[in-house]
Amino acid sequence: MLKLWKWYQNCLAVHPVKTQVISSGIIWGFGDIAAQTITNYTAKRHHQVQHEDKKLKINWKRVATTSLFGFGFIGPVGHFWYEGLDRFIRFRLLLQPNSFRFVATKVAVDGIIFGPLDLLVFFTYMGFSTGKSAPQIKEDVKRDFLPALILEGGIWPILQVANFRYIPVRYQLLYVNFFCLVDSCFLSWIEQQQDAPWKQWLKSFLPLKEKKGQSG
Repeated sequence: MLKLWKWYQNCLAVHPVKTQVISSGIIWGFGDIAAQTITNYTAKRHHQVQHEDKKLKINWKRVATTSLFGFGFIGPVGHFWYEGLDRFIRFRLLLQPNSFRFVATKVAVDGIIFGPLDLLVFFTYMGFSTGKSAPQIKEDVKRDFLPALILEGGIWPILQVANFRYIPVRYQLLYVNFFCLVDSCFLSWIEQQQDAPWKQWLKSFLPLKEKKGQSG
C-alpha cells in the first residue's frame, strides 16, 4: 500500500493534471458500482424488483458514463479549481494560510460556486447520457437539484474545513474524490426517490416569488 501511495505521489509530481484526471475517473467509476449495489439493495428491501431481478447486475454502460464524468469534468476542472482557489486567496486576498479566515473563505467560495456547478453539470450530463430530452432534464434538475444542494450543504462544508485546513493542495481533489464515492451513492439515491414527499417539503422553502411564478 505504501509503494502504491509513493507511486501515486510521483505521478502527481510529474504529471499532475493527467494523474488527477485518471484517478478521478477511476474513483467515480467505483462510486457508481457502489451506488448501483446500494440502489439494488434498497429496491429489494422495498419490494420494487421482481424475484428474478433480485440478483445484482452491474450496468457497465452507466459505470463508464459516470467514470467519464470523473475523467472529463471532475478531474481537470477540480484540479484547476483547487489550485486556482488556493492561489487567489493567498496572493489576491492576502490571507494567512491555514488561518480561520483563510479556511472559512475557501469553504464559502467552494460551497457557493463549485458545489452548485458540480451538481448542475452532474444531473444535466447524466440526463443527456441516458437519452433524455432537454425538457425532461430540466424537470429532473428542478426535482433533484435543490434537495441535493440542501442536504449536501449540511455535510460538505464540514468535510471541506478538514480538507482546506489539513490537506496539502495537491491532494485536496483526491480527498474530495474519495468522499465522492459516498456522494455518488447519495446522488443515485436522490434520483431514485423520484417525487418523494420529502423533496416537495424541501422545495417548499423556495422563495415565495419563485413559487408564484411556477404556479402561474
